[in-house]
Amino acid sequence: MPVLNRIAAYAEEMKGWRRHLHQHPELAFDCHNTAAFIIDRLKEIGVDEIHPGIAKTGIVAIINGQGSGPTIGLRADMDALPIEELTKAEHASTIPGKMHACGHDGHVTMLLGAAKYLAETRKFSGRVALLFQPAEEDGGGGQVMVQEGVMDRFAITQVYGIHNAPNVPFGQFLTTPDALMASVDTAFVYITGKGGHGATPHECVDPVVAVVGMVGAIQTIIPRNVYALDEAVVSVTQIHTGTASNIIPEEAMFCATIRSFKPDVRALLKKRFYEIVEGHAAAYGVQARIDYDWGYPATINRAENAAFACEVASEVVGEGLVNGNSVREMGSEDFSYMLEARPGAYLFLGTGPGAGLHHAAYDFNDEAAPIGASFFARLVERAQPLA
Repeated sequence: MPVLNRIAAYAEEMKGWRRHLHQHPELAFDCHNTAAFIIDRLKEIGVDEIHPGIAKTGIVAIINGQGSGPTIGLRADMDALPIEELTKAEHASTIPGKMHACGHDGHVTMLLGAAKYLAETRKFSGRVALLFQPAEEDGGGGQVMVQEGVMDRFAITQVYGIHNAPNVPFGQFLTTPDALMASVDTAFVYITGKGGHGATPHECVDPVVAVVGMVGAIQTIIPRNVYALDEAVVSVTQIHTGTASNIIPEEAMFCATIRSFKPDVRALLKKRFYEIVEGHAAAYGVQARIDYDWGYPATINRAENAAFACEVASEVVGEGLVNGNSVREMGSEDFSYMLEARPGAYLFLGTGPGAGLHHAAYDFNDEAAPIGASFFARLVERAQPLA
């Protein structure tokens, strides 16, 4: 089965939706106009229920099938990024300093396309819950929606999501039966010494050498504390200190991104990070304060749900374009909170050559939207067939 013919007929309409969203990006939880646009489309489509204002600007919409049955959740994130767009496309962002550089405009469009088909055909039992989520990029909107009770309130039994993947062959689906994306934690370290003249370091307590020592030692955590087959990353991404060549500063800071797949490895990384910073602070005679942001957990698929999703994807694009044992990613995703709350799976959908995610020249490939919409629609029909 290729792309559903009825959804293929929506292609131009879906392109119009996507390009409107691309022109009007909004950040984090402040997706008010985006939510209003989605609600207008949902009313036109004829869904049965619309529940706005979840996680501030999130939406849950319900489509009833024929007869009783469970509720399956389908999720699309809808926030943009604080990036100045460089595409020069006719549909480029009209909001300075903001753009859809991660394809969430495409994700919304795929889910709306599936909603239009499902509301027209209703060839399934039970219900579909369409989850339009804000603040994936910053703020953990997925966590907030779960905390506000969407899984229990709407009796969702399983949940699925898609992310576009530029520079992966067009139409290819990728996923794994276990952890697909890493957890992400961020550590900010603030060091205070005693400043003074660069010519008299013996009268100072130098935070610069303390930072250098800490950063060097932190790089030993992965090769010397983590089992070689347990993937993990600790990357120091910022160091800030000093104002002049002849002044030893009073303060310094650095930050790091810390990523892994297993809870025990994640806990170990935090433990060793603290031990190294605190130990070096004592050795160098400085004060160190650590702000450790325990961020998104790993995105872990349920094996049977991932296998089922691959079967459905094979119906849409063919078995040759589905890889159910792909390499997992060190990126992170707050769909992880939904997968902690309910069984389900997350997949990548290849969109072909182009600028990468979070790049100022990125633009979602509109030809991929009917594929994603068809996957969502068939997922519902297969998961909850008519009696």
